Amino acid sequence: MVIADQMCRLSFSFSYPLSYTPFFYFSRPHDTETETMEVAYKVFNDPIHGHIELHPLLVKIIDTPQFQRLRNIKQLGGAYYVFPGASHNRFEHSIGVGYLAGELAKSLQKKQPKDELKITERDILCVQIAGLCHDLGHGPFSHLFDGMFIPEARKRQGQDLKDKKKWTHEKASLDMLNHLITVNNLKPVMVENGLELPKDLNFIEELIFGKRTDPSDSTKKLPYVGRPEQPYLYEIVSNKRNSIDVDKFDYFARDCHHLGIKNNFDHDRFIKFARVFKVDGEEQICTRDKEVGNLYDFFHTRNCLHRRAYQHKVKNCVEVMITDAFLLADEHLKLSKAIDDMVAYTKLTDNVFEQIFLPTSRELDKASTKEDLEDLNKAREILTNISSRCLLKCVGQFYSAYPADIEDMHLHLLDDQKNPLAIKLLPEHLKVIKMDYGKNTENPIDHVSFYRKGDKEAFKISRGQVSTLIPRHFQEWLLQVYCTETDEKILALARKKFEQLCQTVTSKKVPTPIPGKFKEWFLQVYNGTTETDEKTQTMARDFYELWLKTLTSE
Repeated sequence: MVIADQMCRLSFSFSYPLSYTPFFYFSRPHDTETETMEVAYKVFNDPIHGHIELHPLLVKIIDTPQFQRLRNIKQLGGAYYVFPGASHNRFEHSIGVGYLAGELAKSLQKKQPKDELKITERDILCVQIAGLCHDLGHGPFSHLFDGMFIPEARKRQGQDLKDKKKWTHEKASLDMLNHLITVNNLKPVMVENGLELPKDLNFIEELIFGKRTDPSDSTKKLPYVGRPEQPYLYEIVSNKRNSIDVDKFDYFARDCHHLGIKNNFDHDRFIKFARVFKVDGEEQICTRDKEVGNLYDFFHTRNCLHRRAYQHKVKNCVEVMITDAFLLADEHLKLSKAIDDMVAYTKLTDNVFEQIFLPTSRELDKASTKEDLEDLNKAREILTNISSRCLLKCVGQFYSAYPADIEDMHLHLLDDQKNPLAIKLLPEHLKVIKMDYGKNTENPIDHVSFYRKGDKEAFKISRGQVSTLIPRHFQEWLLQVYCTETDEKILALARKKFEQLCQTVTSKKVPTPIPGKFKEWFLQVYNGTTETDEKTQTMARDFYELWLKTLTSE
């Protein structure tokens, strides 16, 4: 029984979908062509990717308290209170990303051998470790912690907006990775498995975090030091160029599986057709021209997941309440201080929800007064309301491609004299969300290069070559309005008035100037201040006026 328990210790908490077979021996090439080493690769049974094998160094990392804590951090935070199947966690997602990172790197190595790309087994192992450890820094309820709780906690502690941006879960992942390696004495194990320290550790950190900021100039990014000669490797785990990376490959497939939502993107097909080409003097991961539709499906899937799950109004309502409870309990439990201490942070998981209900040491010693516990009792009341399904009510939500519209409505609703809803609204209960395709206002496909079968050069594919049904906007803003009102009649009236308010919003659409070097020429031609023939001048004016009409009709 004890042996069976040990064998299953890496299985997933959700119906045990992941288990591993202890020892399968495979002959794996070392970095030198003449040497081979026999390594005990362990086989995991994953519900998304099937039977996958992982290098023993990855298993060493997995078998640490710092990595195991991810079992107790739900991948989708408050979405579990809306979607009963969304019980999966950061643990299984991290293993999936580590696996896919290796698969993409191996595919490139196989299709474009050492004399072309020079991808070594050491490179692949580093990429796998980065994929495995990229989410080590997530806190309770995932993005709720770093996106909602920490910024507000630091704001209340008197830190300005610039200070609050200094901490991200990616930065915490680097801190936790270094803590994990140190306390578990893994550096000798890493060296035994062929890694060169500190160079390879710097490379792994860059794969997770991206380029570091120059300490002397916060607007400048330092060049890569790990593998500067192989820039395409930095596009595997966290792709800053176009957001197409294995992190999204896994969470699209895994989240859709547990949410019960259709996933239209085929990541295996992308890996199959991925090649490296030199574009504008730099080597990039490119894909076949016929895959452009698959990539639009990739970003469409991302948008669907945000609309239907990640920004679900009830999910966000729950997370607003949990954030309120965490802020009230922060003084007693020091939640916001844990990010500066990896020993404390290792113990900080979703279990803090239940921990808030436990009596504090001052309560047990009967040294606290009723006033001392006022905030903590309010936090307990909020969490009890969540468990009893007594949630905040969503008055309504409003979308716009123009942030000025959202800002106007936000200020309008918070003004007691202008607010037409006849109910009291709190600033923390008006949630403003930016949603895009991964590149703000830009079309991310414009940052992807493609190749034709047999070609040795990559090229771009414009939107007009794909479909006229592709979106014109790639970023929008969402305002969700919540309240504590429980009277159904008052709530129904407020919702009706909110709908009327949405219909009266006048978009402040300010046409942007013609970009680039043509701006000045077009304006000169349009105003007749430059010497051109009459036909050119007429064409330029017609084009400019048509362009303005197109903008104002969007």
